Amino acid sequence: MRQDIKKIRDLLKEYAKLKQEIRMFNQVSSPVLSVAPSHSGGNGVETSLINHVDLSYQLKEVDDALNSIHDPQYQFILHDYIIEKRFTRSEVCERLSVSVSKFNYMKNKALEKFEKKYARNV
Repeated sequence: MRQDIKKIRDLLKEYAKLKQEIRMFNQVSSPVLSVAPSHSGGNGVETSLINHVDLSYQLKEVDDALNSIHDPQYQFILHDYIIEKRFTRSEVCERLSVSVSKFNYMKNKALEKFEKKYARNV
């Protein structure tokens, strides 16, 4: 696999992990902010909130890039095959009615298109 394609694919895999982390963060009850001084070296609530905002921003950047791809086949490959891992390669080939080599070509094109859209947003 080409190095640039692998890098994009890894980014999308990380995106799936970030989405899960943000879901877990949202399920935790809201922390109570205290005005009392703390003797510890850091503020855990503040750090958690900053991390939440950072994760949300990263997700938005990827979401924007994914949503700007209008080809439904590319969207299917990126979302259902790479991010969500709902289908195997052979199942995707069957759904798209393409050979494995054609699918690999389409997957690489979808990843390249995503990279261009993502690079514009970042």
